[in-house]
Amino acid sequence: MGALETLGFSVGTAFASGLNLYATVAILGLLQRFHVVQLPSSLSVLSHPAVLGVAIALYAIEFVADKVPYVDNIWDAVHTFIRPPAAALVSYAAFGDVSEVWRVAGGLLAGGIALTSHGTKASARAAINTSPEPVSNWIASAAEDGIAVFLAWMAATHPVVTIIIVAVLIALSIYLLVKLAKFLRQVLNRLFFRSQPAESAPQ
Repeated sequence: MGALETLGFSVGTAFASGLNLYATVAILGLLQRFHVVQLPSSLSVLSHPAVLGVAIALYAIEFVADKVPYVDNIWDAVHTFIRPPAAALVSYAAFGDVSEVWRVAGGLLAGGIALTSHGTKASARAAINTSPEPVSNWIASAAEDGIAVFLAWMAATHPVVTIIIVAVLIALSIYLLVKLAKFLRQVLNRLFFRSQPAESAPQ
C-alpha cells in the first residue's frame, strides 16, 4: 500500500472499529486468510486462526449483548476503553514502513476517529433506549454491524474511496452528536425536574 492507501485503510478501519471492533478484525482477517486482499505484512497476524477465533467469538457475544436494551449501554461503556485504543493499534501497525513519528500520528488519528464513531453509537443507543420497544434497538444494531463490515471491506479493497466515505460519516457523526446531546439533556432535565417535587415534599 502507498501512503494514501494506508491512510484510507487506517481511517476506514478506525471508524468501523468504533462501531464494532470484533466484526472489523474478523472481516480483515478473513479477507487476508482467503487471499481476497493483501494486508500490510505487519497486520498478517489478523488472519491467524487464534486471532480469528477470538474475534469471531467476541463478535458473537457482542451480537447478542448489543441487541438487549441497557445491556448495550453497559457494553458500550466498557468498550470506550477498548475500541479506540485497538483502532489506534491497528493503524500504528498498518503504517509499518514509515517513520515512527508518522506511525504515532496515524495511531492518534485513528483513535480519535474510532472514539467519534463509538461516541455516536453509544449516544444513539442511550437515546433509543428511552423508548420501551426493542425493535429500534435491533435495527440500530444491525445497521451498525452492516456499516462496520462494509467499511472494513472498503478500507481493505478501495482505501482511497474510503477516505471520502469516512469524511462524510465523521461530519454526520458530529451533527448527530450535537443533536443527541440536546435530546439527552432534555430527557435528563425532564427526569430531574419531575423528581424534584417528590424529593421536596414534606415527610
